[in-house]
Amino acid sequence: MQAVFDGHNDVLLRLWSHQRRGGDPIAEFIDGAPNGHIDGPRAREGGLAGGISAIYIPSDGIILRQPDENGHYDTPMSPPLERHSSLDIAMEMAAIALQLHRAGAWRLCRSVADIRAAMADGIFAAVLHMEGCEAISADLSELEVFHAAGLRSLGPVWSRNNIFGHGVPFAFPRTPDMGPGLTEAGEALVKACDRLGILVDCAHITEKGFWDVARVSDRPLIHSHSNVHALTPVARNLTDRQMDAIAERKGVAGLNFATTMLREDGLENALTPVSAMVRHIDYMVERMGIDCVALGSDYDGATIPAEIGDAAGTQVLVDALRDAGYGDDDLAKLTRENWLRVLAGAFGETA
Repeated sequence: MQAVFDGHNDVLLRLWSHQRRGGDPIAEFIDGAPNGHIDGPRAREGGLAGGISAIYIPSDGIILRQPDENGHYDTPMSPPLERHSSLDIAMEMAAIALQLHRAGAWRLCRSVADIRAAMADGIFAAVLHMEGCEAISADLSELEVFHAAGLRSLGPVWSRNNIFGHGVPFAFPRTPDMGPGLTEAGEALVKACDRLGILVDCAHITEKGFWDVARVSDRPLIHSHSNVHALTPVARNLTDRQMDAIAERKGVAGLNFATTMLREDGLENALTPVSAMVRHIDYMVERMGIDCVALGSDYDGATIPAEIGDAAGTQVLVDALRDAGYGDDDLAKLTRENWLRVLAGAFGETA
């Protein structure tokens, strides 16, 4: 079994929603749950040793637009969110992350050394991420506080606009070149992240925003959970030119398990074969090289192939990649080492 460190999950959103309904989020993670994708028992069963875990402020009422007679859809952008309520939710999710750490349910990791130690101890290694920075003001004061609490990765935007930049909608077939990129405040945010050792993730930003990040930062380029636009032309997927830039900067792109980003027809359909995932991995490896490709499951944030089902089925993909000809050294890179390399670079460590 290959130990997997995954580049993106939304388990904190699910646990926060459970808490909002009166449940105990810590017990849900420790004891397991019949819903969602990640908890302690299922992670152990599937060899999911850790991952980048997102603080994400949900947009109420967003529903993927149904395809028209041509199979096309264009979901309207979510409206911008108000900062104070976003900060409240972000603090509640960060509190759950810290409570899980305190309970020994997972280990909140601030370094690659922490990640490797947690994996060696059989404890889920969580790196705290912020997916869309609506909780942060233009003066970045909240960023300093979240960094002190363990934040080590962020995406300036989700698929909506904010004071830092512009996101891409959920649309098919569309390119990621759908509007402006970083704002002046967004450029300042990226520079602050470089200074603090916080990974900057371009997964939901426009293509213009991607190139803005490449211009402002000299760090490796990261797309934590995005696939190949040439195979599935949804707005969230990567163009060949973007992949070339990621390879040139020795960054990482993580395969998103979302079926809408895997299928040729862009549909949300769990009856999507794992072979579609291997097809995207093959393309990414051929384009960028084995050192720049990883996994970014989007567990607890998307409809994924039924053959995998949840975190317990993670090795189904690993086995499919092995059957496709990837050896143990390449699988180690795809499943964890490539993420640990770019995280170590951001943190000023040796992987």
